[in-house]
Amino acid sequence: MPERILLTVDGLQVEAESGDTILKAAQAVGIQIPTLCYHDYCTSYGLCRLCVVEVEGVRALQPACVSKVSPGMVVRTTSERLRRLRRTLLEMLASTIDLSDAPDVQALLVEYQADPQRFPDAELRLSTLLDDNPMFIRDYSKCFLCWRCVQVCGEDVQFTFAIDFSNRGYQTRISTFFDKPMLETTCVFCGQCLEVCPTGALKPKRLWLLEAGRTPDEIMSLTPSGRRGAP
Repeated sequence: MPERILLTVDGLQVEAESGDTILKAAQAVGIQIPTLCYHDYCTSYGLCRLCVVEVEGVRALQPACVSKVSPGMVVRTTSERLRRLRRTLLEMLASTIDLSDAPDVQALLVEYQADPQRFPDAELRLSTLLDDNPMFIRDYSKCFLCWRCVQVCGEDVQFTFAIDFSNRGYQTRISTFFDKPMLETTCVFCGQCLEVCPTGALKPKRLWLLEAGRTPDEIMSLTPSGRRGAP
C-alpha cells in the first residue's frame, strides 16, 4: 500500500499518496494549476513551466506536473509572482506561435490578462503547411513543442516512432526521420497524435478541407476512408 501523507496546498490540508505529483494532489481538492504540455495520458517532463508553484523552503519555483509531494510540504499555486511569470510565458508564446486553433491557450491568455502584442519584434516560428497524406495535415506554425504527439507515437501509446524532435534551440521542431513524407514513415495513421495536439498543428484532413470551404463531395474524393469499396 502506498504511504498516505499530508501536505498543505493554498491553505488547504491535502492527503495524497507518496509518489503523487503536486499537480495531482492539487486537483484532488479542486485546485486547478494551469498547464500547457501536460496531458493525463502522456509522460510528464515539465517542458512548458506554466505549472510552476511555490514550495515553502525551496528557493526555485517547482513544476507541479513532475514534482513529488512530501510530508508537511506547503505549496502555493497562485501569487503575484506566479501570475506575472505565467503571464509573461503566455505572452512570449503568443508572440511566436499561431494560437488561432488553441482555445485552451486563448482562455489562459484572458485569465492571466496577457498581452499578445507585448513583444512585437519577436520572430514568428513559421513553417510550410505539410499536406502529404490523405488523413491529416501538419501546420507547425501552430506548434509550441509540447511533445504530446511524439509521446503518444512513441513509448506512451503506439510504439511506432514515426515522429520526433529535430534540430536544436530555436530551430527545434517536430519532424519525421530524415523529413520523409508521412506515407514513407512507420506511421499507421491511428490518429492518436491528433487527439492530443492542443493547438491544431495536427488536424484531420477532412476538417481542414471543410474549413477551407470545400464541398462534401470534394472532401470525400480527396480523403479516402480506407473502407473496402469506399472512395
